[in-house]
Amino acid sequence: MSAVDAARQLLEPLTAALYDFETDATKDAILATFADDALLRLCHPLTHGHDGVTEGGQGYWNRAIKPLAAAMPDMERRVWISIAGEAEGGDIWVGHAGHYVVTFNQPFLDIPPTGHLAHMRFHEFFRVVDGKVVETQMIWDIPELMMQACCWPMSPSLGRDWCVPAPATQDGIATSPYDAVKGGQTCAFIVEMLEAMVRHPSKGGPEVMELERFWSPRMNWYGPTGIGTGRGIEGFREWHQIPFLAAMPDRGQKPGDTAHHFFGEGDYAAVTGWPNMAQTLSDDGWLGIAPAGQWLELRSLDFWRLEGEGEARRIRENWVMVDLLDMYRQLNVDVLARMRQLTSARR
Repeated sequence: MSAVDAARQLLEPLTAALYDFETDATKDAILATFADDALLRLCHPLTHGHDGVTEGGQGYWNRAIKPLAAAMPDMERRVWISIAGEAEGGDIWVGHAGHYVVTFNQPFLDIPPTGHLAHMRFHEFFRVVDGKVVETQMIWDIPELMMQACCWPMSPSLGRDWCVPAPATQDGIATSPYDAVKGGQTCAFIVEMLEAMVRHPSKGGPEVMELERFWSPRMNWYGPTGIGTGRGIEGFREWHQIPFLAAMPDRGQKPGDTAHHFFGEGDYAAVTGWPNMAQTLSDDGWLGIAPAGQWLELRSLDFWRLEGEGEARRIRENWVMVDLLDMYRQLNVDVLARMRQLTSARR
């Protein structure tokens, strides 16, 4: 068995325990999977603005899973993408995407409960060394819960906020032995696409990105709640890319300030980095935020799915998670405090 296949297999007991959540069994699975000093890079506010904490499985339980289960004891973690691969430099990563599906019957992070079924998308990445998770990078779509509780206190999304779907092909759970050649080809396609994308606006208009060469005309770009989904190249441009680049035109110009770990499996690729974007919020246009002239570091955890062969190969789906709450924290905006004020009458 390859090291990549072994890493994917390592996560299987934890995945099963989180699907059929039971307190003791899930905690035991976490402690068995994580190294005692594993680095936890969790979305804001789970690590309260820190870059990460070396608290291992116990910290993952205390900071993330235990408080979520306290608010939603019937929770189940549904995984619809599970891929693994070796990144440049030899690190082995496993990437999961899916939803926590729950009955939202107690407050979570002071978000008022709805008493109804709720869903919260997650992208969670695990770096494995010697049979243990030694690092995790994790973003939960906490704004998605706020939206369902009717208490999102910031600007509305330009795109469509909804329950983001699993891959259209229903093949996101990798089960075949790892094929490094195909995974590498998928990764290379994504890296080439991103290299073309960062040419704009510093090196020309939208044409320099060659979007039609890389993206299917029927693509879906699944952004986080607060940005939303755009369909097709035009939808992606209108609801995300144009306002994003208008506000931060220097994005991608200082790669030394970011880290990227790309890996691929089959027709899927993923990237993780903490942060993996860094730029200046110099102009208006994005999320209704005034131009602060401030340098921002953005955490984004992404998956892509490709379709077609040869010259016809294109990106058909792209799942993107951005830690928006941490971005607002850098701008000295406490979104959760605004939410608590918004919902004070309910309490």
